[in-house]
Amino acid sequence: MKLLVIGCGSIGKRHIRNLLRISGTVVLAHDAMPDRLRAVASEYGLRGYTDLDAALEEKPDGVLVCTPPSSHVPLARRVLEAGAHLFIEKPLADGFAGVDDLLEDARSGGRCVLVGYNLRFHEGLRRLKRVLDEGRIGCVYAARAEFSVHVPDYRPEFREIYMARRDQGGGVFLDHSHELDYLRWLLGEVRRVGAVASGLHPLGSDTEEIAEVTLQFESGAIAGVHLDVVGRPYSRGCKLIGERGTVVWTYPEKGVNVFSAEGKRWGRVGGGVGGEVLEDAPS
Repeated sequence: MKLLVIGCGSIGKRHIRNLLRISGTVVLAHDAMPDRLRAVASEYGLRGYTDLDAALEEKPDGVLVCTPPSSHVPLARRVLEAGAHLFIEKPLADGFAGVDDLLEDARSGGRCVLVGYNLRFHEGLRRLKRVLDEGRIGCVYAARAEFSVHVPDYRPEFREIYMARRDQGGGVFLDHSHELDYLRWLLGEVRRVGAVASGLHPLGSDTEEIAEVTLQFESGAIAGVHLDVVGRPYSRGCKLIGERGTVVWTYPEKGVNVFSAEGKRWGRVGGGVGGEVLEDAPS
């Protein structure tokens, strides 16, 4: 299998490292910045291309687009024209322009398109979905999800990259949209959306750093989502309230806590020795 990674920044290098662990995989790299491309090609022993057309002429089976969101759609359409399957880092795009054409290109060409919302594959969230699918908390009435991180703690160059730039698709609504995606996965399609972004910019970016989102789903359930790139300590998780109980997940845990209204007890599903562990509910 031959795979091409477009964009050799932080996330592109992470994908390269993961792909190289797959036996029998040939990994190619493209970046418009020659110095960065040379450094990555040397570090990982790859063939690097500054010319995207030359890279696509190598006929990769799949291509990973790991560039700023504002460039995703035009690059993705070039990939589909070359006949490759497509992985696009989230978000799919920084706006609606060109998205319908991109999806039609994929359908007509029989190509797969996957957006990098990898939390759907996290063991903890998959257990949470199983709890919902099994009806353990009944009809879901409401949910609360949160993601809070002080981005400069792990990306000191924050102000110099797309995450801090509106024109490149930065900001919490787009770059930190995992919560919006997994809530749709858990609760279905959204009927109405409301959002407000803080007027404060503690990190000095020109885009949203703190935001609150409200969702109403087709089922009638509602959800509130908090997103920020300024918080300490790191915090991520969700709570879903249903007719027969509540389920809570906290990242990075592989299990979830489930409260049974009937039994008035908490249960631990997965992530612990012996599977499910019950304890008295807090008073």
